[in-house]
Amino acid sequence: MKSTMSKVLHPLAGRPLIEWVRASAIQAGCDRIICVVGEANADVRAKAEALGMEIAVQEPQNGTGHAVLCAKRAIGDFDGDIAILFADTPLIRHQTLLSVFDALKVTDVAVLGFEAEEPGAYGRLIEKDGRLTKIVEAKDASPDELDVTLCNSGVLAASRDRLFSALDQVTNDNAKGEYYLTDVVDIMCRDGGSAKAVRGDEGEMLGVNSRADLASAHAAFQANMRRMALEDGVTLRDPDTVYFSYDTVLERDCVIGEHVVFGPGVTVKAHATIHPFSHVEGALVGEGASVGPFARLRPGAELGPEAFVGNFVEVKNTKMGRGAKASHLTYLGDAEIGERVNIGAGTVTCNYDGYFKHKTIIGDGAFIGTHTSLVAPVTVGKQSFTATGTVVTKDVPDDALMVARAEPVIKLGWAKRFHETMRKKKASKS
Repeated sequence: MKSTMSKVLHPLAGRPLIEWVRASAIQAGCDRIICVVGEANADVRAKAEALGMEIAVQEPQNGTGHAVLCAKRAIGDFDGDIAILFADTPLIRHQTLLSVFDALKVTDVAVLGFEAEEPGAYGRLIEKDGRLTKIVEAKDASPDELDVTLCNSGVLAASRDRLFSALDQVTNDNAKGEYYLTDVVDIMCRDGGSAKAVRGDEGEMLGVNSRADLASAHAAFQANMRRMALEDGVTLRDPDTVYFSYDTVLERDCVIGEHVVFGPGVTVKAHATIHPFSHVEGALVGEGASVGPFARLRPGAELGPEAFVGNFVEVKNTKMGRGAKASHLTYLGDAEIGERVNIGAGTVTCNYDGYFKHKTIIGDGAFIGTHTSLVAPVTVGKQSFTATGTVVTKDVPDDALMVARAEPVIKLGWAKRFHETMRKKKASKS
């Protein structure tokens, strides 16, 4: 990756690669997750521990089979099925993992494979009479074996006892001099057991070993999300320009405009519209609400039903009630805005004093005039008005009008005298 950060911590659609694999394992029903790391992978270990994973250290790194053996102590007396996953293969769905576990009902070891358009350096799954007989690495494969298009994803599942019994017999007699996990298939079959290849979709098996691979995985994820959104009844005006996060939720009959980006933690309710060139992150957009164009919703933004946020409006940690409107050129931070409130252009909630954030509360039906500055903490009452250009520094009662402007001063002839003086100064320097 040419990075100071370990590969599996690089983010894909809003979360690190290792979190993708952890989430799939949990959704597939895995009771425990053990992360095998090298001694140099301090950042990976710290992340895995923060996510609640158990740790096993592999040192030195002598192959995938050796990695699983290094986890044996952590596994302890666990009695059940074990799946081997790879933290750099993020797109494998939990439904696919479930199909691998299901195969263990009729076989001793199940291996996830896929039909590859270009098998290249992938290991090959060799079958005979519908049974998997061995996995062979491309570097060790014969010409006939290289012609096989059924490839190994790396994902493998077996019972604890059978897995470690086979691993104890694995040797490093191969082109890389490593202990291959894949050799357990041949060993189990040789010992009278059986193996089965479970076929998955090639798009799920994308491994990430470079920035280019990460971009390819991102593109595959986005394409899948766009397809699912369209199938679920969401309108994407230009699908290829809409970007999703891993957890984006769009309800039926939403309309998403061109060049919209969703960060993590977004839910858009039914019949809402996100107009072009908007960025939405950590936000809830209510039913029938409208956002943008050129709007930004930051974490903690909650728009009620039929609320309206227009162009060049930024909303952060703010709740807007039903039908509230901020049409343009406005910043709303750390605020609670009631129903049917109208926020005039250029309004700013002054929420930060350099040390602490403070809250602005605006009651139902209030009208906030153009270029109002609300210096928090402050409350504007229900049905109240603030005049254009007002700086609100104290609470406004219900049904009141607040006007806070400096007394205008007009100096006749001042501009003429100023220009004459400046021209003389300029002439004297030339």
